[in-house]
Amino acid sequence: MSFSKRLSVELMKIIYIYSMYKVQVNKKSFSVEKDGELFNIDGQSVEANILEYKEGKFHVLSNNKSYSTEILSHNKEEKSFQIKVNRSIFSVTVQDKFDQLLKQMGIDVGAGKKVNDIKAPMPGMVIQVMVEPGQTIKKGDAIVVLEAMKMENILKSPSDGVIKKVHVLKGDKVEKNQVMVFLD
Repeated sequence: MSFSKRLSVELMKIIYIYSMYKVQVNKKSFSVEKDGELFNIDGQSVEANILEYKEGKFHVLSNNKSYSTEILSHNKEEKSFQIKVNRSIFSVTVQDKFDQLLKQMGIDVGAGKKVNDIKAPMPGMVIQVMVEPGQTIKKGDAIVVLEAMKMENILKSPSDGVIKKVHVLKGDKVEKNQVMVFLD
């Protein structure tokens, strides 16, 4: 079976649920339309019967071939998935017609959601600064330890990035919403 055919079957479940139009599997992109049990993938008609036998697990029958498909993970914000088909795992992202229109207009939906400022959630005192400018961090990494109301609070990074500037030092008193660290 060709790579394109194999990927087509893997994507059918996602398209079946979300009625998406642009699909990227690993680094290969497809245009997809759904009409009942028929899928038009890059201009090629593919028929598929899809049965969910357990939450997130599916049996797909297409062109007299059977496939076991499982959604391993799903990020709703990014519309991305990790999908296992038989024994292969694929990274999949999907875009509907609105996502495509925003992209054509030069508007990146995800860009507006990135947090660059790490702000104090409440007034307190900086107990420890755990990062320095130029340091690469991942989402969830500890940034600053802030003492507030006699409790130590570890503030973590909301996203991946590089520390651009640290605005506080150990012992500094901060006010609510004061910027402590800037990510790039």
